[in-house]
Formats: sequence, C-alpha cells, structure tokens
Amino acid sequence: MSPAHRARSISQQTIVFAIFVLIFAGFALGLPGFFTASNLLGLLQNVAILGILGLAMAIVVIGRGIDISMVAVLAVPAGLLLQLVQDGYGVPTAMLIALAIALAFGLINGWLIAYAEVPSLFTTLASGLFLAGLGQVAFFRLDVVQWSPSLDAISWIGRGTLAGVPMPVILFGIVALLVSAFLRRTRLGSYLYAIGDNPAGARTTGIPTRPVIVLQYVLAALIGAFAGLVMAASVNSMPTRIYNSTLIYDVILVVVLGGIGLSGGRGGVVNVVIGTALIGTLLNGMTILDVSYSAQNLVKGVILLIAILIDSFLNPRNEETAQQGDI
Repeated sequence: MSPAHRARSISQQTIVFAIFVLIFAGFALGLPGFFTASNLLGLLQNVAILGILGLAMAIVVIGRGIDISMVAVLAVPAGLLLQLVQDGYGVPTAMLIALAIALAFGLINGWLIAYAEVPSLFTTLASGLFLAGLGQVAFFRLDVVQWSPSLDAISWIGRGTLAGVPMPVILFGIVALLVSAFLRRTRLGSYLYAIGDNPAGARTTGIPTRPVIVLQYVLAALIGAFAGLVMAASVNSMPTRIYNSTLIYDVILVVVLGGIGLSGGRGGVVNVVIGTALIGTLLNGMTILDVSYSAQNLVKGVILLIAILIDSFLNPRNEETAQQGDI
C-alpha cells in the first residue's frame, strides 16, 4: 500500500470513528435508556454476528472480490447441524457434515472465481441462491430449526458470559485477532493485499494468485458458518430464511463504511470494528426511537450509497489495477 493510499485510508477511518463518537455521545445524552449497562451489552451482543460476518467479508474485499452468498452460508450449515441432531445424529457427526458443507461451498466459490474466472458478484449471487434453495428443498422441514438439548454443551458460545460480557462479543474479538494476525503477520495475508492492489502485478512477481483467491473464499465460508452457529446458540434456533433479509447489505455497509476500499488491497480489522460500532449504535438508537424497519432500511441504503461514493473518490480505479469481473 502506498503512503498516499495509507493516508487516505487513515483519514477515512478517523472520520468514521469521529462520527461514531458523535452519534454515540448524542444518543447517550439525549436518548433515555441508551446509556445503560443492559442496553450497551445488548447492543454489543446484537452486532457481534454482524461484526464476525464483516471480518469474513473484509478478507474477500481486500482480495478484490465480494461474497453475496455469505448469509446463505451463515444459515444453511448451522441449520443443517441443528436438523441433523434433531434427526438423531451425534453432535460430532453433525458438526463434521456442516463443516464439510461450508468447506465445499467455499472451495466451489473460490474455484469458479479463480479458475473459471466468473466474476465474484455473479458467482456468489448464484451460489448463495443455490445453497439457500438446497437447504429449503433437501435439508429443512421447517423455516425455523429449533435448538436441541443435545447441543446444550456448546450453547455457551451464544448464551454464556465472561466477566459479564456476552460470549458472542468475546468470540467476535477472538475472530478479529485471528483475522488480523492472518492479514498482517502471515505471508498469505501479504499475498492477499498484493492481489487486491494489483492482480496482474502480483501474478508477475510469482504470487500463486489463484490458490490464494480460493483460500479467501474458503475462509469467508468457514467464518460465516461459525457466525451462524453462534447466532443459532444465541437465539436457540436458526431461522433459515434469514437469507431473504437485508443482513448482507448491513455486512457490506460495515466493510465499506469502515474504510475497506472496494478496489481491493486496503483496510483491515480495525476498519471492520469501527464500521460495526457505528452501524450497531445507529441501529440501536433507531430501535429505541421506534423507527420502523422500512425507515431503518431507507437510512441504511442512503448511508451505503454515500459510503460507496466516498470509497470511489478515495480509492479510484485505473487501468493498471482494473480487472475483468471486478465489483
């Protein structure tokens, strides 16, 4: 990343953080019930899943891709795990099957994008619809799959606390540390930034671009499936039709608003944390103000559009860094 790009990224990150501080302070001072321990803990728990998905999306976007299928991989492997346990399968067997589904899904996405050279937007849109449809047709009998008592041994990942902090928040922090270490401390992480910044240049220097692209979609699928398990444990069920919700737009909003450039090769975990904090605070405040769901979607849509426009200005594409099929 060049000094100029780094400066722009830091500037955007600082601006977004300042906006978060202002909104948080405004809600704390003017919104009754916002600045209470129970509400703040609830806020953190509500955005933990969004934050984990944001980390998965960040890995893909840094590598100059996008993963529209992420909510399907959140719902289907976790829902399949719950369904298999209900049907009498042992927990270890059910977990292995769910893990295999997520792993195979990530591999297929990665292969189609890296080797078949299908644009990531169209690949993940189609694969997400396929996986969601497969779940409804072949895996689930009901739209909401209930948590089984046999899984109570792992229910702590969604309902437990550590020093008063909900476990989903703790797990978001752990995943953030692991993703940060991968991106900043490993050779594969540096490869990912190089591919996102200039795919042709990375290939010329000998970086195995295709395997690294496959890896990023596998990691995204595994992290998404983990987020689904945490969510299922939190709400004691898996609403499998969540893929029809606006959650994927919230994930993209967190990533883009936090300062991870859609042109690739820029940003990191801190951007995701800041974006998650801002969106979580905004949604919590609108909920307390009893803003309707439709109005909340309107606000999020406007913010996403503004964030994309800002990203286009701060991280412009050019002929050297352009790639067919980019988002």
